[in-house]
Amino acid sequence: MLAFLLKRLATLVPTLIGITLVAFGLIRLVPGDPIEVMMGERRLDPEAHAALVKRMGLDQPLPVQYADYVGKLLHGDLGLSLVSREPVAKEFQALFPATVELATAALLFAVVLGLLLGVSAGLKRGSLLDQGVMGLATVGYSMPVFWWGLILIMFFSVQLGWTPVSGRIGIEFDPARVTGFMLIDAALSDEEGAFKSALMHLILPALVLGTSTLAVVARMTRSSMLEVLREDYVRTARAKGLSPTRVVVVHALRNALIPVLTVVGLQTGSLLAGAVLTETIFSWPGIGKWLIDSIGRRDYPVVQAGILISALTFIGVNLIVDVLYGVVNPRIRGGGH
Repeated sequence: MLAFLLKRLATLVPTLIGITLVAFGLIRLVPGDPIEVMMGERRLDPEAHAALVKRMGLDQPLPVQYADYVGKLLHGDLGLSLVSREPVAKEFQALFPATVELATAALLFAVVLGLLLGVSAGLKRGSLLDQGVMGLATVGYSMPVFWWGLILIMFFSVQLGWTPVSGRIGIEFDPARVTGFMLIDAALSDEEGAFKSALMHLILPALVLGTSTLAVVARMTRSSMLEVLREDYVRTARAKGLSPTRVVVVHALRNALIPVLTVVGLQTGSLLAGAVLTETIFSWPGIGKWLIDSIGRRDYPVVQAGILISALTFIGVNLIVDVLYGVVNPRIRGGGH
């Protein structure tokens, strides 16, 4: 198992190098002067502008800037924001819980409903239910996030007035930031209605973010169930006279969940790293919106850190899934399939 883990870690080295190159280079392809963006309406004379550029190290050749960037990373330094002049790590720590909360809610929604729909479709293969579930899954997976989010806002928020449009909690509430997770902090506070407000603010973003994952889980669950239901041990369990519920839950679903869990793990990394559009649409103050805002401001250190952290999150989750899958299936540790 140790050799398997070391092999997986070794393959990450070139990936990490590539990520740092992408994080460093992409933002510098965006036209615009970060100093001018940072200063806003204030105008600097050429000498003051040059002095500021030199102080921030932006006058150095790109290879020198990249070497300095990597050197700081190796010491755990993500740099200072060009706009707020705050440590990037501090800003990240303040915003990351919002993204985790949103991704967790989206994942729960997707997994619970996806398993239910996938199992039902697998048990009723060829039925109207099966065709409906697969049709909805295809639509859900291919639906643009920004369009889906705007449609839900127009219907549930504007027309029906059931849910808020943006933010994490109503402006009339200000629960103490104990954990950084608004639902928990609102529940711990003594403000009446705070938890309900936080929950209502979370519903639409979680639904939008989780729709694609729901489609993937439903399709994978159905496919896996169809394969498992044809196995000899399932037919034997039925021949023994076991109840249909026991056959499905104990014998079929438990074995069908192995590939589903792998997909869920991969989708978890995607949700944490890819909530950019959802957070932007709903003004959700997480790392996705933070990254988009920083691109517009040419805030190099923040964009570099955002890309790097998002990629590392995705890679970390994938690595955990690889290791767990190697534990479940020893053939993978030995290179078998």
